[in-house]
Amino acid sequence: MNFKDYIRVIPDFPQPGIRFKDITTLLQNGAVYKDAIDQLKEMVKEKEIDVIAGPEARGFVIGAPLAYALGVGFIPIRKSGKLPGETIEVDYALEYGKDKLAMHKDAIKPGQKVLIADDLLATGGTIQSSIDLIKQLGGDIVGAAFLIELSYLEGRNKFDGIDVVSLVQY
Repeated sequence: MNFKDYIRVIPDFPQPGIRFKDITTLLQNGAVYKDAIDQLKEMVKEKEIDVIAGPEARGFVIGAPLAYALGVGFIPIRKSGKLPGETIEVDYALEYGKDKLAMHKDAIKPGQKVLIADDLLATGGTIQSSIDLIKQLGGDIVGAAFLIELSYLEGRNKFDGIDVVSLVQY
């Protein structure tokens, strides 16, 4: 299946020069969404995974169903101030700004095998912050899985030793 047929590209959003990859058009088609998650599952099923961590918000719509499909837990990585328990936080840069991510201090046990899942790999800022949070808690990152990768931004090159898989490349 060509998933690009189901991903809408919106020029100049959220600012001029950005060609936003809108996955809502893929998500609204149940059969295509299911196939995307099933294919990601096939790409990572041989890895030893205890939990999947996904950054807010689109990482939830990829990571949670992937965790369900694999029969493992899901850990949300949220924006600062959104988690009710005691958290750790890290600042990061987006393609078009800055933000802060947080994770519950008790979300990961030392030595747990963690797969990071998100909708899009661009420059790698969000994922590097997720890696930093997971490592602070003693997690062992076994890979990262994405629906879309913007290959021309070379985000995967920032993650030495972390296996990166993606369904669609631009």
